[in-house]
Amino acid sequence: MKFIFMGTPEFSVPILERLNKLGEVALVVSQEDKRKGRGKKFTKTPVKEKAEELGLKVFQPADVNSPEAIEKLKQVQADIIVVVAYGQILSQAIIDLPKKYIVNVHASLLPYLRGAAPINRAIMEGHAKTGVSLMKVEEGLDAGPVSALKEIEIGEMNAGELEDKLSKMGADLLEEFILEAAKGQVKFIEQDEAKKTYASKILKNDLDLDFNATSLNIVNKIRGLSPHYGVRFKYDDKFYKIYKAEKLGDNSEKEVGTIIKSDKELIIKTGDGAISVKEIQAPGKRAMGIDDFLRGNKFQENYVIGGK
Repeated sequence: MKFIFMGTPEFSVPILERLNKLGEVALVVSQEDKRKGRGKKFTKTPVKEKAEELGLKVFQPADVNSPEAIEKLKQVQADIIVVVAYGQILSQAIIDLPKKYIVNVHASLLPYLRGAAPINRAIMEGHAKTGVSLMKVEEGLDAGPVSALKEIEIGEMNAGELEDKLSKMGADLLEEFILEAAKGQVKFIEQDEAKKTYASKILKNDLDLDFNATSLNIVNKIRGLSPHYGVRFKYDDKFYKIYKAEKLGDNSEKEVGTIIKSDKELIIKTGDGAISVKEIQAPGKRAMGIDDFLRGNKFQENYVIGGK
C-alpha cells in the first residue's frame, strides 16, 4: 500500500518509522521549520529529520489546505493517509483524498481529552490511566469513529516519559490497523459524544505555579509539564522553573508560598501541606538536582513566594 504520513513533533517519529516498514511512504508532510535558540537558526522538525534519514520525500506547506498543497497530495494517489500530531486542521478536500482511509493516532482514550495537549492534561488533571486511539479523520476536533485503543497506567511518569510510551504504543496500534486494512477487516465505532472532554493547548499562563493549590495538584502539574515546559515561580524578581517535586505533609500555620526550608532541601508551603523540590532551573541556566542547585544558589527561609 502507498501512504502519506502527516506529523511534526518527536511523538510522531516512532510511528513514521513503523509505517515505513509496512509499505511505501510516498510523501511525508510536516509543519514548516521554525527558528529556535539564541541564534534564531531554522531547526528542522523531528519528523522531517527522520524522514530525510529514511530517504523519504518531505513537503512542508505553510497552509496544507491551499489548492497547491491539496493538488500535491492528490498526485500521490495514496491508499491511506496517516496523521499523527501534524498541527493543522484538515479540510474535507484532504479528508476525501485517500483511496481507503485517512486515520489519526491520538494520545488519549477517546472521547476523553480531544485536542492539542492530551498527554500533558492527563497528568495535570490526575488521571490514573490514558492511552492511544486510532480514529478515522472527520470534520470536527478528534471526533471521528475509533478503530482501536490501547491503555496504560500513568503511575508517576512525567509527560516526557509518558509520551515515549504512548508513541511506541501508537506505532503498534497503527501496524495492527494496516494489517487489518490489508485484509479488509477494519471496523470503526462511533465515539460517545456525551463523554467527550478536551485537552486545550498549553499556554504561557499554564506554566505559573499557584501554591494555594493542593500538594498533589501541584506535583501533578509539574509532572504534566516536564520536561518540555517546567512550572515557574517568581523569587526576588526572577523566574525559576521546577521540573520535579514530591508532596509532603505540613501542619504549620505558615502562609501559603512560604519557603519552609532551603538548607540542603527546598521545601515550600502549599494549600494543604508542602512540596519538596527535587529538580529546578535558574534563569539562563540548565535544570539540575536540588543538591547541586543549592550549593550555588540561595533562597531565604520564610520568604513568601507570591506574597507582598
